[in-house]
Amino acid sequence: MNKTSKVLSIISFIAIIALLFGCAGMMAKPTEKNFKDPVVTMDSVEVAHVFGYWYFSKKVKPTKGKPDNVGAPLDLAFTFNVENPNDYAVLLEDIKFTVAFEDFDLNTVSSTATQWIPAGKTNQVKVHAHFDVRQSLLSLLVTGGFKLKEKKTNVWAQLEAWWTGIPEYSVPIQVKGGAAIFKAGALAKVVSFHASFPE
Repeated sequence: MNKTSKVLSIISFIAIIALLFGCAGMMAKPTEKNFKDPVVTMDSVEVAHVFGYWYFSKKVKPTKGKPDNVGAPLDLAFTFNVENPNDYAVLLEDIKFTVAFEDFDLNTVSSTATQWIPAGKTNQVKVHAHFDVRQSLLSLLVTGGFKLKEKKTNVWAQLEAWWTGIPEYSVPIQVKGGAAIFKAGALAKVVSFHASFPE
């Protein structure tokens, strides 16, 4: 390599370094004024696991183990789009929401699986919500008695309708009181969200 080529290589290297430092200096820094609320929207609801509809009281002797009040489990997977409108990455630290079937609140779930959302990009986060007939029975008995009477039904008929209808995606599902915690630098924001399925 001759002297001119070496000089050109050094100048090119210095120019690249200057460009990189210049770009780094131009990157936005999180401030109270420029921190825009990320947007959380529901993309889909998936019936991840379903095991029919059944319930056994503790009076029933099991084949193995101890008797207990147990009911069929149900696992729903909620996928959310998380859009970052900022010019810098934000950290999704926590997401929490209540799940209702036909406006009956049944379960509050959360995920603390953190993830970075790059500037101007949209990530997805999946949160599983586990239900079972016993837990849902107790929730309905505590909070849903009057609403069930208004619907002219009872707790057992309502549970059976949900457990047999949800695998067919025929039961309206609501996401209520959603809250997601985002961080950027020393800043933190709680963003609220809600959704319905089907829309």
